[in-house]
Amino acid sequence: MYLTVQETADYLSMPVTKVSALVLQGRIRAIHDGEQYLINQNQFTTHFEQVEKYRMMILEYLNEPIPEDIDVKDED
Repeated sequence: MYLTVQETADYLSMPVTKVSALVLQGRIRAIHDGEQYLINQNQFTTHFEQVEKYRMMILEYLNEPIPEDIDVKDED
């Protein structure tokens, strides 16, 4: 499904100017139909999946208990 720059900005919750800049920089793939840029929505699916995967990895890492140091000696 192809979206306009405005629809893409709404989908990504970003300003239209930022999306336009990313399209012109080539960081978002788009086609120009003579009047406007059209952006394939499916290219963001992989990105969102990767972001979710990394978020889960970070949460797992942060929730991992800190192991006790076996070299700690009680000085009492």
